[in-house]
Amino acid sequence: MYQYNENGRIIIPDRSILDTFPKDGGEYFNRLVFESSPYLLQHAANPVNWYPWGDEAFEAALREDKPIFLSIGYTTCHWCHVMEHESFEDSTVAALMNDAFICIKVDREERPDIDNVYMSVTQMITGRGGWPMTVIMTPEKKPFFAGTYFPKETRGSRIGMMELIPRIQSLWQSDREKLLSDAESNTQRLQSVNTTNSEESAGINSTVLEQGFQTFQQRFDSEYGGFGSAPKFPKAHDYSFLLRYWKKTGNSQSLAMVEKSLTEMRSGGMYDQIGYGFHRYSTDTEWLVPHFEKMLYDQAILVHAYLDAYLVTGKEDYAQTVREIMDYILRVMTSPEGGFYSAEDADSEGEEGKFYVWTTSEVEGILGEKDATLFNRVFEIKSNGNFRDGHATQTNIPHPASSLDVWSESLNLPSDELTRQIDHFRQSLFEQRELRVHPQKDDKILTDWNGLMISAMARAAQVLHDEKLENASVKAMDFILSHLIDEDGNLVKRYRNGVSGIHATVEDYAFVIWGLMEVYELTFDVKYLKKAVELSDYQLAHFWDVTTGGFYFTSDESEELLVRVKEAYDGAIPSGNSVSAMNFLKLGRMLSRPDYEVISTQIFNAFSTQLNRSSSGFSQMLQAIDFSQGPTFEILIAGKIDDDRTIRLINEIRSVFLPNAVMILVDPNDTELISWLPHLQYYHESDGGEPLVYVCQNFTCKLPTSDIQSVLEQLGLGK
Repeated sequence: MYQYNENGRIIIPDRSILDTFPKDGGEYFNRLVFESSPYLLQHAANPVNWYPWGDEAFEAALREDKPIFLSIGYTTCHWCHVMEHESFEDSTVAALMNDAFICIKVDREERPDIDNVYMSVTQMITGRGGWPMTVIMTPEKKPFFAGTYFPKETRGSRIGMMELIPRIQSLWQSDREKLLSDAESNTQRLQSVNTTNSEESAGINSTVLEQGFQTFQQRFDSEYGGFGSAPKFPKAHDYSFLLRYWKKTGNSQSLAMVEKSLTEMRSGGMYDQIGYGFHRYSTDTEWLVPHFEKMLYDQAILVHAYLDAYLVTGKEDYAQTVREIMDYILRVMTSPEGGFYSAEDADSEGEEGKFYVWTTSEVEGILGEKDATLFNRVFEIKSNGNFRDGHATQTNIPHPASSLDVWSESLNLPSDELTRQIDHFRQSLFEQRELRVHPQKDDKILTDWNGLMISAMARAAQVLHDEKLENASVKAMDFILSHLIDEDGNLVKRYRNGVSGIHATVEDYAFVIWGLMEVYELTFDVKYLKKAVELSDYQLAHFWDVTTGGFYFTSDESEELLVRVKEAYDGAIPSGNSVSAMNFLKLGRMLSRPDYEVISTQIFNAFSTQLNRSSSGFSQMLQAIDFSQGPTFEILIAGKIDDDRTIRLINEIRSVFLPNAVMILVDPNDTELISWLPHLQYYHESDGGEPLVYVCQNFTCKLPTSDIQSVLEQLGLGK
């Protein structure tokens, strides 16, 4: 199919196919040159003869009697770049790798199914994980060695590639039985662990929400917010759980932990004070020095948390943070077609964070001496740098030392005037920063992460009454429904440069269904609710474990790997099972489908052992459990969607914190909705055509009303 040179490199007769390729690799490339993933394309010019994951690689390993060297990473991974520069771009290391192994590169964001399996192996073998991930395995995909980053040369206790490769090659040739035995043992351990995680147990404890709260309370950093010590990750679904817990119990400490954490994160260097959006995590306890990459999913989940905080407290700072994050997403991370890109790199010009940091002279050159003095005071810009690594280069990460209200009093300057000046300074710095070399953008469009962002953006549009966000979220969802669904109506994982593909995982289905429900509650267009049901039914048919409950990560139509895993742990991204538990509860209430609610109960039972033992690690699942325990409300609004009175009622309800409520609009002109859900025909406007709100709870509806105060009282929010 391809023409190769004597070193197994692909000869490219028509270089026009490389128009979007990020590197000039000369005439010869490895097989990754024909992939879509930016991460794989980064490695297409490596002297390593990389294969993409697929039959060709495993057949070559059998034919050549070689083990597999599997390297998993992603395009914005800093240490992935380091290992590539040190080893994969080095001809000496590459020659050793090509001689000893069949080498496979995997983008973890495109193939989280492969990543999940071999990350479990890596953690099992080494006690820790991370990326780049390195796994060496048999041609049958059974692993006998695993680790993360390896330098070229041995450094301290960390073995280098120049020593590791010959050692593995020698063992493969002289002591293969030992390696094969290790591979078989690792595979059996992996399968055993997965079986244990799937065992059905008696059910969740009645105190599981309280246990989760107590663990967060014990781990809370009262000085800087967040939980535990450095590094600190945002994990915004933890804060959304704590706000639900406050709603249920009135526990003021739960609310205080959220407010402290969200305020400190927004004020720290982990937030891009100039261009907006959150970096991946903080390397210190103070939220000052971030790992500078920006991920789409972090922005989405954080938007949910800040919206929750705004609804609970009414504090405009939280709403403004949401607006700023969305400004960043629409400006930087949105494709012309409407989908959302995946990430921005931490590195620029080969240095992490270079794009984001400033010297005092740079600030003064842009703002002038007087304005720079004010900006530098407010944002802690110092002549010798404001963080340890910045001392050598006198660079600074902008972060406000105090709130603008405090500065307003200190400077004897009206708050609105200070805000105006700071916004002007920020814009001037932003415009100059735009002239710098930007970090690389991972421009693939992932179905699951887009589902998360759509859920957040559609909800932000509801709460903030923002038409621009409404249009963008609808456009993004329509993009998914047009470009990330195959001819059979099933989701696929990834889109880039006009090409869609790869089997979708449970997270793709769960997160898109979440997005569909939020877009329905934004637009009340029944097609989005119908699509949510269609995808939910497919998810049940192809991902559900009929024996012990819960959703497998992959469908029964996907590639068979060493083990078919089920996940519930809510890490940086909430799990597909946790989001699905909430989805089926909400759909059950919206559609009067008790069978859907049973699915959620079975999910809780399937993972009850883990939940009862370590509930704080399942904060998204805890939110679904809170919903299932109630009280919950179904809000039906009978009125015309184009009636200003209907819109006012909807907006009033959207302005309060109702985490355990669903909303349906019964427009008398919406014949499609009423024919699909015939029971809705009994919900009418008043005889005079005035819209009415029906608040239902415990399968009983209260008397309809058009008075918003009466509605709030029925929702338990009245005086």
